[in-house]
Amino acid sequence: MKIGRIGGSAAILCIAMLCLSCACRSGSKRALTVARQDAPTVVTYGYRIINVYPHDPEAFTQGLFWHDGYLWESTGIEGQSELRQVRLETGEVVRRVALEDHFFGEGAAYLDGSIFQLTWKHGVAFVYDAETLEERRRFRYQGEGWGLTTDGQALYMSNGSSKIFVVDPSDFSRRRAINVHMGRANVRNINELEWIEGRIWANIYPIDSIFIIDPETGWVEGVVDLGGLLPDEEWTPLTDVLNGIAYDAETGRIFVTGKRWPRLFEIEIYKK
Repeated sequence: MKIGRIGGSAAILCIAMLCLSCACRSGSKRALTVARQDAPTVVTYGYRIINVYPHDPEAFTQGLFWHDGYLWESTGIEGQSELRQVRLETGEVVRRVALEDHFFGEGAAYLDGSIFQLTWKHGVAFVYDAETLEERRRFRYQGEGWGLTTDGQALYMSNGSSKIFVVDPSDFSRRRAINVHMGRANVRNINELEWIEGRIWANIYPIDSIFIIDPETGWVEGVVDLGGLLPDEEWTPLTDVLNGIAYDAETGRIFVTGKRWPRLFEIEIYKK
């Protein structure tokens, strides 16, 4: 399912490409819609690698977050989808919950003692007890599920469009929609999400960049260019795109990885 990597600089110069639906993940063919004119300046960031950790090269990473001293990962592909508790230093899977074979796991997030996990096309969100990993309930939702994060009160969910939905965790109803745009272009294919210091960081399928989004306005305020993060010699025919952002709020550490990547990276960013 690897489509190819597109670096962050190219993403800014060729913004119209972000408005196209890529591969089989979305059916819309609309290229651009006009947004407001008073767009903020988009800051471009580079990265420094602080640490490198092992990552399961068979894990099709769809969701990633940090909680209680561990990485938590949601993996995709029918018959392979799981929720995993992972030891950072070794990549060891401490605990796992397998989804039923027909589900394709997607984004996941921790909130108030529960772990929420999306599925791609089945419109089902699983809710687990974070201590026991026992399933508490299932919610239904309309459309596809891609990324999921939280600000500590509400959930924020993407579905591959240009919208991020603010979701009530008590019943999974949608409170409002955030339309994500850069200049005159709506940004499509919003994928895995992470809440970092009042902003939503989003993988944009299938490019090697993370967009930093104002959750109130939907404006893209920054682009983190992660081109070249995984060295070319570590790519295989099964290695797929950059996907997966986790933030340790206590230490400020930022972790990123990709689908079937053999490594997980701790990074810091800087303005270019």
